[in-house]
Amino acid sequence: MASTGVLVLVKGGPTAYQLLTRWDFGPLPDLALVVDLALVVAYLWGVNRLSRRGRRWPLARTLSFLGGVLSLVVVVNSGVGYFDDVSFVDHVSQHIVMMSLAPPLLAMGAPVTLALQTLPRSPKRRLLAVLHSRPLRLAVLPGVGLSLMVVTMYAYFLTGIYDYSLSHPLFHDGTHLWFIFAGSLYWWPVVSSDPLPRHLGPGAKLGMLGLGIPFMSFLGISLMNMGTPISPLNTLAATHAGGSVLWEFGDMFNVVAIAVLFSRWGRAEEREAARGMRAGSAEARRLAMRARRFGALTETIDSNNIRS
Repeated sequence: MASTGVLVLVKGGPTAYQLLTRWDFGPLPDLALVVDLALVVAYLWGVNRLSRRGRRWPLARTLSFLGGVLSLVVVVNSGVGYFDDVSFVDHVSQHIVMMSLAPPLLAMGAPVTLALQTLPRSPKRRLLAVLHSRPLRLAVLPGVGLSLMVVTMYAYFLTGIYDYSLSHPLFHDGTHLWFIFAGSLYWWPVVSSDPLPRHLGPGAKLGMLGLGIPFMSFLGISLMNMGTPISPLNTLAATHAGGSVLWEFGDMFNVVAIAVLFSRWGRAEEREAARGMRAGSAEARRLAMRARRFGALTETIDSNNIRS
């Protein structure tokens, strides 16, 4: 977070150069960076363990997971995180990434599946117990993730929580964890191939994504129409600019995810049709073989009758 001495310098917002060169170093950002690096090391260890067994882990999953971790590093440790308490546009962008970019990328990396395939027996049993637990079954119910995400965004930006977080750094960092948690509950059942307690059908997934679009738009429009700054540290123009960012980009990831789901759905239908054709061909070959055997048997019987 920016220090008080920086507030005057960036009252109108940080420049692109400041965002690229000013990195946030301190106990909490450093701890977040260590956790991010630990996640990367653990994931790559799992991929390497599978490779040594002669099993190939999809490269797309690895790149997706690494992209999710990298997005968190950028919005927490780079200039975006350093100026997030003085630039409302940075703050909104940060929370969009934590809520709608990092979680789906991490989910598409299927880290739970990778863990189940690489962990020793005892940790694997504990992980399976968590996956079959009642709290998780309730958490992945349709609508729970969507409701939590909407309530979180509206409560944070339309009540005094945002302003309170600017003057309480520890609380502010806690909201980061909450945003990632809420986003994960929303995105994991929709885009992940991990073995969750409940699996949504394609229609339910598309419905979840479609329902999430208007809520973010309305929130962005509400911020754009505010008559006073959202905080004494932000100007009215910055408040409107942050609302514009939320309106324009808050729904972008939902739209992209809908396109991805349609693509997956189409490929799944093609695979199912191909399996049906192969099954039909196999059945046709089986019937043809039976017909040939029956024909050969009939010819044998006829020849024996003629000889007799």
